[in-house]
Amino acid sequence: MSASRPRTIADIQRWRRARARRSWLTRSFRLQVMVLVGVLLAGMLLAQGTYLNHRKAEIISDQMGERALAVAKSVASIPALIESFSDENPAATIQPIAERIRLRTGARYVVVGNTQGMRYSHPLPERLGLPMVGGDNQRALLHGESYVSEATGSLGEAIRGKTPVFDGEGNILGLVSVGFMLDRIAMDVGRHTSFGWWLVALMIVLGFAGAYLLSRHLKKVILGLEPHEIARLAMEKEAILQSIHEGILAINREGRITLVNQQARRFLGLAATEKAVLGQHIQAVVPNSRLLEVLERGEQQFDQQMWLGDHPVVVNRVPISYEGEIEGAVATFRSRREIVDLSQALSQASRDVDMLRAQAHEFSNKLYTISGLLQLDRIDDALALIHQESERAQAQMNFLMQHVADPVLSGTLLGKLTRARELGVSLEIDEQSSLSQPLTAIGQEVLMSVVGNLLDNACHAALQGASDEPQVRLFFTDLGEQLLIEVEDNGPGVPEKDIEHIFREGYSTKPGKHRGIGLALVVRLCREHGGAVTLEESELGGACFIVVLDRSLCRATAGFS
Repeated sequence: MSASRPRTIADIQRWRRARARRSWLTRSFRLQVMVLVGVLLAGMLLAQGTYLNHRKAEIISDQMGERALAVAKSVASIPALIESFSDENPAATIQPIAERIRLRTGARYVVVGNTQGMRYSHPLPERLGLPMVGGDNQRALLHGESYVSEATGSLGEAIRGKTPVFDGEGNILGLVSVGFMLDRIAMDVGRHTSFGWWLVALMIVLGFAGAYLLSRHLKKVILGLEPHEIARLAMEKEAILQSIHEGILAINREGRITLVNQQARRFLGLAATEKAVLGQHIQAVVPNSRLLEVLERGEQQFDQQMWLGDHPVVVNRVPISYEGEIEGAVATFRSRREIVDLSQALSQASRDVDMLRAQAHEFSNKLYTISGLLQLDRIDDALALIHQESERAQAQMNFLMQHVADPVLSGTLLGKLTRARELGVSLEIDEQSSLSQPLTAIGQEVLMSVVGNLLDNACHAALQGASDEPQVRLFFTDLGEQLLIEVEDNGPGVPEKDIEHIFREGYSTKPGKHRGIGLALVVRLCREHGGAVTLEESELGGACFIVVLDRSLCRATAGFS
């Protein structure tokens, strides 16, 4: 086992407690801020306090040395002291003078010596006449210099000011040494710097208090979340924004883009990198976004229709508010085409259900009729009815098999024939109609949508007409370079005032909600596949819709008979 791993149960428990403490320390943002700011401030204050107090100690020491030197020079200039060097007993005159000055100046000693370093004065009288101690007299006695030195004398380590004593002719008679003990200086330094240290300690306490308040405020600003929680939320938000199927675009109060997800970039045809868009003004990127109106008015806008490039979309716009102030706005938009496709798919499913219901109802009625004829013992009539229905169904099947090469379109037409009979509409497929080649997978979807929507609208229009025999006629062909489809009815036709709007999405002459989708879908499919839709007056008296599609919807296979 590694040396860093726990070896016993007690070690394991201590290791777990240590890990728990480290985990709590690393996870507590508030504690991290308080410790970091507090320690940083304390370190700065301690470093500054150390430097200032050290500098103050140096200044005090220098001042004491200068003071000692000044006292020494004053003593060396006393005439009585200078004259006493020629006496037989200089100490008798010099000792009282030196002691008096020592007591007045507070110096530890004032020692006067001759050129041989013999003492003429000393705080301890028994040391008079003995040589001076320290070994730092040469500069004064030999070179006549005045200086400050630090040496250990007979009384201990001291800062000493030394100066020579000159006679009237400039000859060196001796020297004066004035000393202040280093321990006394240290006490003075401690007394003068203690206030600074107390002030540093107070500032450290205040710094930790400020760090505590700062951490508390920051914790409140970030809603009590820890940094790892904020990072996780940011990653989750980014993943959600980039994965949802709706486009999202947000701006700040200056109208500059702050957020755009992948779907929004696809709708807007923007660069793949988000940084190319962020920070730009919304008017330069999406001039018709109307987000600036939301910023100004603070109003919410829901289910608004607009175009983004060549995409019709449904937009929701809401302001972003913080403490009553509007800080920005966000728009979410989804493709209206997808909504239309979904509605069309649901409508197609509903039509299929109605078709199956109609077939079931129709055959149920016929079975009841056959059952009644059999019960009446009219077997020949029952067989005639069976043969009639069989021949009609077989005729429809034969026509579709001979003229329509695609089985999906054949099934769609067969279902529409059944649905028309259920509604009481005579649906006729022109004998000249033909589809000589099968459709591609896309072609099957396009033809089912186009033919299904046109036939449904035609049946509804025929039922609204004045004729007692509603009629619908279908013609289609793939001869030539395009697919041609014509659907006409004997209904009331399209009013002249509605012709300009009939193909617009959401516009319908039928009552009720969720209308105006079929013809708009037909128009879109035609445009996407190189075709067009036109409206003419039908020979039957109603409307005639002519659809042209590109022949590429058919597979390039050999024709059939």
